Amino acid sequence: QINFFSRFFPPVYLSEVKGIVSAETGRELKGWLLACPFTPPTMMSVPVETAYRKIVACGKMAEELGARILGLGAYTSVVGDAGKTIADRLELPVTTGDSYTVTMAVEAVIEAARVMDIPMRQATVAVVGATGAVGKTCALLLARECAELVLVGRREDAIEAVREECEGLGARVTASTTMEAIYPADLILTVTSAVHAVIEPKHLKPGCVVCDVARPRDVSRRVADERDDVLVIEGGMIEVPGPVDFGFNFGFPPRMSYACMAETMALALEGRYEDYTIGKSIRVEQAQEIGQIARRHGFKLSGFRSFEKAVTDEMIAVVKEKAAQNRRVKA
Repeated sequence: QINFFSRFFPPVYLSEVKGIVSAETGRELKGWLLACPFTPPTMMSVPVETAYRKIVACGKMAEELGARILGLGAYTSVVGDAGKTIADRLELPVTTGDSYTVTMAVEAVIEAARVMDIPMRQATVAVVGATGAVGKTCALLLARECAELVLVGRREDAIEAVREECEGLGARVTASTTMEAIYPADLILTVTSAVHAVIEPKHLKPGCVVCDVARPRDVSRRVADERDDVLVIEGGMIEVPGPVDFGFNFGFPPRMSYACMAETMALALEGRYEDYTIGKSIRVEQAQEIGQIARRHGFKLSGFRSFEKAVTDEMIAVVKEKAAQNRRVKA
């Protein structure tokens, strides 16, 4: 019923965001959170023009409120041509936030490797959804950091093309269209646009880390229920500079945001009121640039979440202990 009736809902004003303050310049922002009332399954099933009209309506509301840049979050950023049509139809500039999502996803994987005592330079890393815009750029960055890189995608020709681009950057690279290929991985970054979970307990070896950047999430709830020997994180939380008040609870602790939201704020603090990350391709240089901009203004990775709960040192210790036990049993 929600999937059906959401087609008829107008854009929803959620809250005014206050207290974003640049660590470098002291400049303060305000903004707004708006909801595009489509569920992901609805957005994928309606004609793309229907989805565009709804997102553009949200953009028009943002313009009326006085916004000078629009950030597209979650599924609004991947539908159709990933923001290009939306940007063409609006006066204000648009970004999907995916460049900073790439930067912080890779940073989260490297930090998770550190806390789990996994030597990054010796690690096998898998990227699931490596043919998508975010997945491909993450793969290109991670190929410089690890020993072996496993790329997984749905289409053989597309995943082979990404494999060829990643060759020669440092890691030994293999490509696959099956989820079984990720089992040897110590670190898994997953960022598909699937509407249902694609990673199940059987796909994961003891002691591995899964960084799930996708929304809806790629990792099955069964992993949380059945596998206490693996660490699942949700791409890392971004600490926003200043005494920020989002005025709306989207499931994060105070002052924390998703990377896609943080990109929009960082661009505004920088005065970069221009289309930034739109379309199906993200350049490595662009991801690195927004990382530098965000860092300068005070945005930073701040802890992990796993299935709506903060990841504690105690949880990490338990995962390490259970993994060691299960490896011994298997041996």
